[in-house]
Amino acid sequence: MPPQNSAHAPPFRVAMAGVVGRLIRCWCRRAVAGSLKVPALQLHVSKTAMGASQKDFENAMNQVKLLKEDPGNEVKLKLYALYKQATEGPCNTPKPGVFDLINKAKWEAWNALGSLPKETARQNYVDLVSGLSSSSDSSSQAKPEADRKQAEYETVVMTSEDGITKIMLNRPAKKNALTEQMYQEIMLALEAASKDDSTITVLTGNGDYYSSGNDLTNFTNIPPEGVEAKAKNSAILLRNFVGSFIDFPKPLVAVVNGPAVGISVTVLGLFDLVYATDRATFHTPFSHLGQTPEGCSSYTFPKIMGPAKAAEMLIFGKKLTAGEAYAQGLVTEVFPDSTFQKEVWTRLKAYSKLPQNALRISKQIIRSQEKEKLHAVNAKESSILQERWLSSECMNAIMNFFSQKAKL
Repeated sequence: MPPQNSAHAPPFRVAMAGVVGRLIRCWCRRAVAGSLKVPALQLHVSKTAMGASQKDFENAMNQVKLLKEDPGNEVKLKLYALYKQATEGPCNTPKPGVFDLINKAKWEAWNALGSLPKETARQNYVDLVSGLSSSSDSSSQAKPEADRKQAEYETVVMTSEDGITKIMLNRPAKKNALTEQMYQEIMLALEAASKDDSTITVLTGNGDYYSSGNDLTNFTNIPPEGVEAKAKNSAILLRNFVGSFIDFPKPLVAVVNGPAVGISVTVLGLFDLVYATDRATFHTPFSHLGQTPEGCSSYTFPKIMGPAKAAEMLIFGKKLTAGEAYAQGLVTEVFPDSTFQKEVWTRLKAYSKLPQNALRISKQIIRSQEKEKLHAVNAKESSILQERWLSSECMNAIMNFFSQKAKL
């Protein structure tokens, strides 16, 4: 399974069972009226704490919709709790069931406010929104245009040299676990690479891992519309992400510098070359988490390695060594870890000297034979996963995974 902070799991429902769950339990114990701290903000009851009018409250609610940055789940739960306290008073509804994770978290946030008066809750809501709006405005004004452009790539490093554009996953402390931001930045980087003057594009990882799968922070950003909206949005993000690999026009090479998990494995079937260090492993633990394949692997893996070997990996979750992945055709070549970087980049630099247009046209001829099929498979896989993420079987599998992990 993915290490520590990552797991190939649906980007919702698990939120309160993992990172957010711990955050909520922590701050609920200390969240008395006006005591919750959030980054650069602290609620307080001043001499004017009783002065917020209903109009101020309504204006604050409108300001929340105009925030330029997502304040995060902890703040959004506090806003929800203060809103309910200000409009309905102390929590007066039954506690949701243990598996109703989202509503349970909301209930706990509201219930933690105890008997806080409506007027104080209303003022605290106005104060919190005011602080959020000020922080958002000052942050955007403080950043010059050049800095904002540079911030587009916070989780990847993109460089071009010797006819090669390299996109490097750059969260080594988190084993290059994929956040939603990283999904977006990889797509942006691929789009830029498709238009630059390089011959070859390479995707690799910084540190010991190529990628350890989805980061648990993906599970924390639940929209007000609920988990159904999150599932739909996540399916759209997944479909677009995989689509960017299907449509990439230049030769695309994966330099797998360490273990790979989940979608970082499944999309390898869409690369033109896959070079791996001999210490790399390839793991797709879908069934363990009540899920199904993605990245077009339900089509590319049987085509590459045969139905039986593909089933062993995609259905039963067998982890492949680099040697096994090479024998089954998923990996082009395996190199000793001690000479991996030198040998791979020497070869790629030689390839980058080949006629650029010939390489691009050759790839387009090969890919055009099945591009329509790949997009259809991608759409189907994303749709099925959207349904799986909302299933009780998937949720129970994820809960069981975290329960077992907590006992380790």
